[in-house]
Amino acid sequence: MVDVDVLVVGAGPVGLTAAAELRRHGADCRIVDRLAAPQHYAKAVGVQPRTLEVWDTMGLARQALAEALPLRGQLTWIDGREQPRVELKLPPEVPYGFAALPQYATEELLAGHLATYGTRVERGLELVSFAQDPDGVDVELRTPGGVERLRCRYLVGCDGAHSAVRKGLGLDFGGGAFADSYMLGDVEVDWDLPAGYALRVVRHAADSGPDDLLVAVPLPGRGRYRLSAIAAPDLVREPGGPGGPGGVAHGLDAGGRPELAHLQAVVDRLAPRPASLSALRWSSVFRISHRIVNRYGEGRVFIAGDAAHIHPPTGGQGLNTGVQDAYNLAWKLALVLRGAAGPALLDSYDAERRPVGEEVVGRTVRHARTDTGRDEDGAGAGDGVERALIREAQLLIGYPDSPLVSQDDVGGSDGLPVRPGDRAPDCAGLAQPLAAFPQRLFDLLRSPRHTLLLYAGRAAADGLLERCAAAAREAAHGALDVYVVLAPGRAGDEPAGDGPALPVVHDEREAFRTGYGARDPEAFVIRPDGYLAGRVHPLDPEPLAAVLRRTFGPA
Repeated sequence: MVDVDVLVVGAGPVGLTAAAELRRHGADCRIVDRLAAPQHYAKAVGVQPRTLEVWDTMGLARQALAEALPLRGQLTWIDGREQPRVELKLPPEVPYGFAALPQYATEELLAGHLATYGTRVERGLELVSFAQDPDGVDVELRTPGGVERLRCRYLVGCDGAHSAVRKGLGLDFGGGAFADSYMLGDVEVDWDLPAGYALRVVRHAADSGPDDLLVAVPLPGRGRYRLSAIAAPDLVREPGGPGGPGGVAHGLDAGGRPELAHLQAVVDRLAPRPASLSALRWSSVFRISHRIVNRYGEGRVFIAGDAAHIHPPTGGQGLNTGVQDAYNLAWKLALVLRGAAGPALLDSYDAERRPVGEEVVGRTVRHARTDTGRDEDGAGAGDGVERALIREAQLLIGYPDSPLVSQDDVGGSDGLPVRPGDRAPDCAGLAQPLAAFPQRLFDLLRSPRHTLLLYAGRAAADGLLERCAAAAREAAHGALDVYVVLAPGRAGDEPAGDGPALPVVHDEREAFRTGYGARDPEAFVIRPDGYLAGRVHPLDPEPLAAVLRRTFGPA
């Protein structure tokens, strides 16, 4: 007997995303956390533009934008010399910018969203052990009242760097640790530096470095920043870190509790302007490791976020990478649970997300060791800087080598701006017959289902669009939204033919044609996580159905 479809362990941003997305996709789940109450800590604070796109799809973007602080750029001083200012400006077609939001606020946002589905975090429940067989996972939880045993179809570990789920799977977590301990503080700073800019100050020793470091990231609130610096010697704990001897030295509470005076001393030494600190809300010492697992799951048990990869906080990549792990996994689990796809679909989670984790770990370690926060191929001026920003925004993440993707369907030039496996970018200027205002493409992609876009101009034969839509819906077992995107010059609000009317949007400004390199006629299949599963040109029902069958194979 199965008690629940999915048990999610860990109620940080990653676990909350996994649970909320499972519920949005119609799956049954529980989420547990060993802590009796949420921690009111400003740990991870950077929210990348791609994560805001994810929250847009989930229905959270409006709330997040109301609470977050826009990040405008970064000011850098190295050995007393001011460096060129970094402006966090993205191309105009990117709908969201960089933002700062304390982790506890992110968790409150996600927990409130999850509650709208009738699911709440069950606190004070700690995973003790689990054992899986071909049909499910038996789990033992320690509760305030004793022990609870349950059976679930799948177990998802989002329980952090010291993950009990990862340890229970016996996964290799190879990597290393940085020698220094660091201190964090959530404070108010009175100085004359421009608002909305992060500050990074590095001072090298004469023979090696760095010997001193200050990073200040602005937070919502007047003059509020999260400061980080190399920990004062009197705060440093013996080697071993919060993971204990032989454990993973990564995370908070790795030493004494920094006081305002510890942080003020660093600011007095390094800040480029006189500054006064006050209102210390929270502080901690932490250690940094860089590790990644050899696989993201085994059988019916998966891991995501810090349970799978840990690395320096440079560029605010950690929380965002973990949220997107969960976002990738949830829709696949839901399809398998519904019987709309076979278990082999779940193999694509590791195939798609582990390369992303490996790249992020490698890049953040290089950034941390070069001190300036610039990758060797991202420093400099012009297009290099813009591409580096787009990469930091996590907009370049893609799955071109995924088992769910084939480049053979494209039928044309390698110079297309969007290819299978790429993120499906937004575009504006679409028009719908009943709307007196322009639409965004993202307005069509908020469904938890796959979306088929049929681009059509004068070359689309009568009835072709309807035949393609019917073949695609059959291949997707009906779990598909279909829209016709009409090119300028194609008249009417309904495609011709004898089948049921298909909803239509007009590409009046040719933004879709330009942004996607659309050809007449062509099909675009977009996954629930906003990635292009395939594009088919010339348009034909059978190749289109084949794109969907890679995901919706025999259940």
